[in-house]
Amino acid sequence: MARGKLRIYLGAAPGVGKTYAMLSEAHRRVERGTDCVVGFVEHHDRPRTEVMLHGLEQVPRKDLEYRGTAFTEMDVDAVLGRAPAVALVDELAHTNVPGSRNAKRWQDVEELLAAGIDVVSTVNIQHLESLGDVVESITGVRQRETVPDEVVRRADQIELVDMSPQALRRRMAHGNIYKPDRIDASLSNYFRPGNLTALRELALLWVADRVDEYLQQYRGEHNIRSTWQARERIVVGLTGGPEGRTLIRRASRMAAKGSGSEILAVYIARSDGLTAASPKELAVQRTLVEDLGGTFHHVIGDDIPAALLDFARGVNATQIVLGSSRRKTWQYVFGPGVGATVARESGPDLDVHIVTHGEVAKGRGLPVARGARLGRSRIIWGWLVGVAGPALLTLLLTHVDADLGLANDMLLFLTLTVAAALLGGLLPALASAAVGSLLLNYYFTPPLHLWTVSNNKNIVAIAVFVGVAVSVASVVDLAARRTHQAARLRAESEILSFLAGSVLRGETSLDALLERVRETFAMESVALLERAGDNEPWTCAGGVGDGRAPGRPEDADVDMPVGDHMALALSGRVLPAADRRVLAAFAAQAAVVLDRQRLKSEADQARTLAEGNRIRTALLAAVSHDLRTPLAGIKAAVSSLRSDDVEWSEEDEAELLAGIEDGADRLEHLVGNLLDMSRLQTGTVTPLIREIDLDEVVPMALGGVPDGSAELDIPETLPMVAVDKGLLERAVANIVENAVKYAPEGEPVKVSASALGERVELRVVDRGPGVPDAAKDRIFAPFQRYGDAPRGAGVGLGLAVARGFVEAMGGTLAAEDTPGGGLTMVLTLRAVTERPPDRPELSDVPAQVTR
Repeated sequence: MARGKLRIYLGAAPGVGKTYAMLSEAHRRVERGTDCVVGFVEHHDRPRTEVMLHGLEQVPRKDLEYRGTAFTEMDVDAVLGRAPAVALVDELAHTNVPGSRNAKRWQDVEELLAAGIDVVSTVNIQHLESLGDVVESITGVRQRETVPDEVVRRADQIELVDMSPQALRRRMAHGNIYKPDRIDASLSNYFRPGNLTALRELALLWVADRVDEYLQQYRGEHNIRSTWQARERIVVGLTGGPEGRTLIRRASRMAAKGSGSEILAVYIARSDGLTAASPKELAVQRTLVEDLGGTFHHVIGDDIPAALLDFARGVNATQIVLGSSRRKTWQYVFGPGVGATVARESGPDLDVHIVTHGEVAKGRGLPVARGARLGRSRIIWGWLVGVAGPALLTLLLTHVDADLGLANDMLLFLTLTVAAALLGGLLPALASAAVGSLLLNYYFTPPLHLWTVSNNKNIVAIAVFVGVAVSVASVVDLAARRTHQAARLRAESEILSFLAGSVLRGETSLDALLERVRETFAMESVALLERAGDNEPWTCAGGVGDGRAPGRPEDADVDMPVGDHMALALSGRVLPAADRRVLAAFAAQAAVVLDRQRLKSEADQARTLAEGNRIRTALLAAVSHDLRTPLAGIKAAVSSLRSDDVEWSEEDEAELLAGIEDGADRLEHLVGNLLDMSRLQTGTVTPLIREIDLDEVVPMALGGVPDGSAELDIPETLPMVAVDKGLLERAVANIVENAVKYAPEGEPVKVSASALGERVELRVVDRGPGVPDAAKDRIFAPFQRYGDAPRGAGVGLGLAVARGFVEAMGGTLAAEDTPGGGLTMVLTLRAVTERPPDRPELSDVPAQVTR
């Protein structure tokens, strides 16, 4: 089934008449016999719009209820079942009521389009997602209902519904948009002339960009290469030299003469990475272009004129601005230059402007020699072997009484030529071939000591020698350069592989990455600098090295910009242009690592704050009820005892005093748990480990539970445990009290202990309702109470404090199911393998936490 087509009426502001225009389109289609229905149209009590609904079939809406209020939404199933040719759906950015088929109305429209139904819809410019911040800054109103730009851009047709601000305000004043009670407020706030003008400009620019997309698509589909001068686009060709600023400002003045003109600055770099451009100057020029409303583009191309023309035709440019050549007169022997070539090849559809500047004819420098990449020492040795070597060989052969023959002499000179090529490249080898041929002619070819050759065969031999020498030198030089390039590319690939691996592994150490940069490029120091704004001072986000880190990118030997307000600064030496590609990858990765570190730090802080807020909220809830309940009982009992109106008997007074004592005990228990939890949260629990018997501690921990509610089974033969007596007593008391609370009436909690290898297990078994496996870890979280625990039964800290104390002593506390039903708490402690000969008495062991 073919996908339906989408037509959108885009309104510059509310009330311009987009819904009216959509309904008018529907009437025209119905008159032509098109099956057209109204899926959803909101007339907002506007009489003219409501009248336009007459005569159109409307699909019944779907009734929904949300928070006690009835709403109506488009019934997508009903529209799909009706299956019309065209459906009208108003307000594309509308958010559906919870419980609808889709969250947003544009998603409903997507379903209709997928079903082959054409849709006509409406949306205002302020509802486009990308313009939300801009619209808020203009009108002061944040649009909560938005639609993704891509949904609107995919529309087959977009028609702008526009109206001048004055006409729209008159329509508002006449009551055609809002009710009379809203007119004055609207005219003085959202519908101010400035707001409407700005919204209108946004709509016009957005639609103009959409028209450009249609035009580019049409030109691409029909393979149209010539420029259509529908809009002035000025391309500025930059070389990275200081004249670039002059060219950009000149292009800006040209663009200002025509409304809607666009500036595109382009810098074309060679694919081999060799360039004479200054990165600092390019960064300055990029900022200047963007400040003037243009865009900066970086293009790779070995043929600069062809690449520049391809870029200009690709963006449908109408003018190209170039600077006069900086080359000196003698340098024109290398070619006519970029400006002349572009002007000759531009054709009639592109105007080329050559702008003079202060750097004209000051020289651009000689091209970089190929051999420069071999190193200065190798080049020097190459020239020595190529020039001095033949002279020394001639001296040796002329003073040694050995007639080797002309063929062998040539092979010896050819060997020197190959050696010169291996060491210094092509130019030393060519010099060696020239010097060797002259010496062979003068000293070894009859007639000797003359620059003539008597035998034609010797002429051929020398010619062959020169040809072979030049050929071998060229091949050897090419092989040496290819080997150098391969080694360099291999090193680059290894470095980039390391960077890619660090990204995948999620490594977040900025210092390690900067240290890798310093080692890779043999620098003294490396620093990542950043600043908050263009006029703010630079700060060091991270740095490594022995040397003093530069405080600004301008002070470094090498700097690599990363965005607008970040740069990687290196000190130690100046890097060749070929190394900047790898350095750019390092700089980008450094920025990513820095962002990742900050995001992780912020996430940790947010997690800590969230945990603190959760604990504070729970603490407030506990204080507001669990602590106030015993206080209320104590206050009531004290007030009753102090009352003069009632004569209390001794039994009544004893009962009231017992209530006060019970409330005080509950308060003491609650406050103790709160303080213990606070100590655990702040990490101030320091156990005082001693070797003791469990039968000395566990009976004391059962003092807070009713008599008969717990059965104790602690064998005397158990090994001693290394614990803090006070912490263990508090932990066991909390565990037992929790078990008693949930145990059925008449079913005592069983507390038993046993030795298992090098550990001792204390089990607290109850026959209560038990806890599901999914909730077994959750019951140890602070302020958690499981099931139907009464509100006055505690603040949910008992098990959390118990586990914290046990883990502080090196033990574990876990929950298991009791066979036959219930919950078993298993407390595991480290056993002492050998009992000491003289055990301290119970009174000698201080309790660290009083119960």
